[in-house]
Amino acid sequence: MKILLVEDNEILSRNTVRFFALNDIQVDVSFDWEEWLYKAKSNFYDAIILDISLPKMDWLELCDNLRKSWKDVPIIILTSRNLKEDIIKGLEMWADDYLTKPFDYDELLARIKSLVRRNFKNKSNIIEIWNFVLDLEKNEITKNKKTINLSALEFRLITYLFQNRWKAISKKELYERVWWEFDWDIMFSKTVEVYIWYLRKKLDKNLIETIKWVGYIIK
Repeated sequence: MKILLVEDNEILSRNTVRFFALNDIQVDVSFDWEEWLYKAKSNFYDAIILDISLPKMDWLELCDNLRKSWKDVPIIILTSRNLKEDIIKGLEMWADDYLTKPFDYDELLARIKSLVRRNFKNKSNIIEIWNFVLDLEKNEITKNKKTINLSALEFRLITYLFQNRWKAISKKELYERVWWEFDWDIMFSKTVEVYIWYLRKKLDKNLIETIKWVGYIIK
């Protein structure tokens, strides 16, 4: 599991990273909203923990924008604010849960696991994009009701791209989430490019767009 923590308190951030590392969870930390948005757009996260008390940040507007692009990522508010109005507004607009400071780390971990588990269960087994229908139960993709034969790796790749529609996916993320491995040497190979070419040839040459210096996206 990989989590993004948006928190400007360095001591709290370090303690959180240590605690989650003991539970085999990777945590990336952002200390300001600009860094947070960059990381959120450049990486895949299973959940986001957000301190809504960061300075110079209209957190409602920013998270509303984030939700429009990354609808499925669970977000938990972590804040010293305990105003009912703030909490209700956040939960109604985009957040999935909240904790007020001070908090218990075991409770935070339990809440995150619950959100990620629920998010995984809620994902539909059928994904329809363009004239394609992807069936996760049958491990099958059809175009205009005609089955297209894909290898297991090709199917995992197109499934990940379909599940993250509208989001730019980097090569690093694809190696981590589709190939299930990553080292910096592999970044210089053309493996991803080759498999993207396979998919374009078998599905549709315009389905997967390349964004220079960023990665790939399906719109």
